[in-house]
Amino acid sequence: MTDALTVDNVTKRYDTVTAVDHLSFRVPQGSIFGLLGPNGAGKTTTLRMIMRILVPDEGSILIMGQPLTDRSQHLAGYLPEERGLYPRMTVRSVLVFLGALKGLSEAEAERRARAWLERFQLGEWSEKKVIDLSKGMQQKVQFIAAVLHEPSLLILDEPFTGLDPVNTVAVKDIMLELRARGTTVILSTHRMEQVEMMCDAICLINAGRSVLQGELRAIKQAYGKNTLRIEYSGDDGFLNQSTLIQSVNRYGGMVEARLRPGADPQEILKAAVGKGARITRFELVEPPLNDIFIEKVSEGSGHAAADRKGRRFVGLPD
Repeated sequence: MTDALTVDNVTKRYDTVTAVDHLSFRVPQGSIFGLLGPNGAGKTTTLRMIMRILVPDEGSILIMGQPLTDRSQHLAGYLPEERGLYPRMTVRSVLVFLGALKGLSEAEAERRARAWLERFQLGEWSEKKVIDLSKGMQQKVQFIAAVLHEPSLLILDEPFTGLDPVNTVAVKDIMLELRARGTTVILSTHRMEQVEMMCDAICLINAGRSVLQGELRAIKQAYGKNTLRIEYSGDDGFLNQSTLIQSVNRYGGMVEARLRPGADPQEILKAAVGKGARITRFELVEPPLNDIFIEKVSEGSGHAAADRKGRRFVGLPD
């Protein structure tokens, strides 16, 4: 099966700054793929090259096996991080206009826009100007614009920005529905919990280069069950064991403690009981994606000069 997206050795420079540096990854059809990285890593530049807003200095990009052309762009839908709606147009008009740019007839664009607006409880706002909507409403309209023409490849750059919890769930559910229908979704977000729950595979980039990529399940399994998730009340002095615990993330009455290699979790449990802590949960788990993200980004500067052949790829065939 042809990959939905292939990014091959792509580089983009701005004067003396290399925003994307020989980046390669591919996205299987019908998957949700997370493109992750800290601020300034090159994520948005990469997405803009995929959408032909920017042109790579080196490398190639294919959508459904096709080079980037006007035809290939009809296969893609794009929700940019910065809203791209026309503020003085009405919601209905802007959706019909954007649908027409993607090849829909006016009648079909109107029909689809009406259905999506009703689903997002925006039907009564259809004749309001975009500028009169709240930020959350504008984000929902932007999302509708991206999916209106039923693209094979959907690119979402921070899609949850401005959404309340109810609408965050609504957008998440739609993304899963689209994947079930065979749509490929590329998700760029800083919400690691959303990535962990939804993405089949990820590519983590830092300073424009891939530092970790592959199937998410395989990546987490490769790290092993080296994190203790502990819920407790009372004295937390049992966590002050540098010979056993590498790092601790605290969340009030719950902590995630990263173990040192070879550390025995039972020793930590004994110490907790000895300190009089009341333990209600004590579970050895794979590290959360947030911890993996922080670790790889933090160590990135130390590996900047490493040969690209030494980069880590997990769970994807050659």
